[in-house]
Amino acid sequence: MTRVAQLLPQVRTFLDQRPIPMFINGEWVAASAGGTFQTLDPGQGRPLATVAEGQAADIERAVSAARTAFRSSGWATMPVQKRAAYLHRLADLVDRDRQILVQIEALDVGKPLAQADGFDIPNVAQTLRWYADLAVRTHREEPLQVAGLEARQIRVPYGVAALVLPWNFPLLLVGWNLSPALAAGNTAVIKPAEDTPLSTLYFCRLVQEAGIPAGVVNVVPGYGETAGRALAEHPGIHRLGFTGSPEVGRLIAASCGRNLVPVKLELGGKGAAVVFGDVDPAATAQALVAAVTLNTGQVCCTATRWIVHERVWDEFVHAACTAMEALVIGHSFAPDTQMGPAVSEKQRQRILGYLQRGVEGGARAVLPGGRAEVAGHPSGFYVKPALLSGGPENICARDEIFGPVAYLMKFKEEAEAIDLVNRSAYGLANSVWSQDLARAQRVAEALVAGNSWINAHNVFAHGVPYAGCNLSGFGGGVLGPDTLLDYLRPQSIVRPLG
Repeated sequence: MTRVAQLLPQVRTFLDQRPIPMFINGEWVAASAGGTFQTLDPGQGRPLATVAEGQAADIERAVSAARTAFRSSGWATMPVQKRAAYLHRLADLVDRDRQILVQIEALDVGKPLAQADGFDIPNVAQTLRWYADLAVRTHREEPLQVAGLEARQIRVPYGVAALVLPWNFPLLLVGWNLSPALAAGNTAVIKPAEDTPLSTLYFCRLVQEAGIPAGVVNVVPGYGETAGRALAEHPGIHRLGFTGSPEVGRLIAASCGRNLVPVKLELGGKGAAVVFGDVDPAATAQALVAAVTLNTGQVCCTATRWIVHERVWDEFVHAACTAMEALVIGHSFAPDTQMGPAVSEKQRQRILGYLQRGVEGGARAVLPGGRAEVAGHPSGFYVKPALLSGGPENICARDEIFGPVAYLMKFKEEAEAIDLVNRSAYGLANSVWSQDLARAQRVAEALVAGNSWINAHNVFAHGVPYAGCNLSGFGGGVLGPDTLLDYLRPQSIVRPLG
């Protein structure tokens, strides 16, 4: 196992379990078949922890526990203020163990400690509180004005919410998906990504300590083709939320469709940033370099297509290259690290493969990227940021690479920039950069995506819905008030008069 000198003793004790068990019905249990798998420290390419490998039998146990808890634990029927109090208590425990969770997340994903500490982990507690408070304020009964009838509509929880979550922001996305589901009164089964299940499993310790009834939250780590498929296909779930690639999203949606289970899909993206000629090119380039290298570019909504006005092209490209070359690449625990490794060797090879195919397809390597060597960590999965330029038909302009790679395209007229953005089959998030706010608003409205940001990128706020369209998803988003309603099914109560 990887030994890092700065590890907190609680983190070391947690990682030293052989294996770390799964969490079902309020208990820590081994996999039914006894299987295990290893997670790696991407910064060193070495084993980090051994984890129980859940399969279909374990998913069956977890769904059964969640169904029983929904019917008989009192979670679904307790006053919403009491349920909110549990979630506030859980948020307090996340805050208390913040540094433990930060270390686990940074090691498991490979992201710098400062990123996990500055946004990911605090946001989990904030999301729990936000949805707890929203649930208290939300009206769940409305009278219906219909002649000859006494009618009303109520909103009640669905039942078991299945959550299949990715490896890039493991605990953050538990917060974004689990918080509204629990606040609405549902129970849950979570299948974390096999690359990064550790923070989600530690989080279950806090669920226990908060006193949330057994079976309300269940976590079954395992592989997508076994545990993930079994959960998506299970006839006992009532709602499913998935975050991941469009390819897997199609499989998830097909499974849910066969069982007529409503599904929320937050999928990939190929975000664009439209940079007009009236911006400060150096400041804008610095902001976009920070966006595309956040979490080593493993962010579905980040700006990977930079559509830059010809007036500022040269200055912008020079500033972007300077910022990328100055970036400090290193292990997540190194204090000066600005960008960590890719999450796995498989992901590094994906990034490097796209760079090769992009150049072979005619793109110019403004900054070629490639493998990065980090002193003391020769086996880590490090890559350099890359900057390509070329036409919109190139594979690196079309496909989601999921790495620190930006693709430059030049424009002259506003309509040309809008067309370049909207050629994408994705539709998650874009940004517009201009000092002319009327133009920025106009262009932001014209870009096809669930989210358009102005003079910023990667903006997330509780109360602002975050969702995608086209290949980037459907079925409702996260972070907004509507997300709570997504986990409450409507039911009409009607009595004829006379």
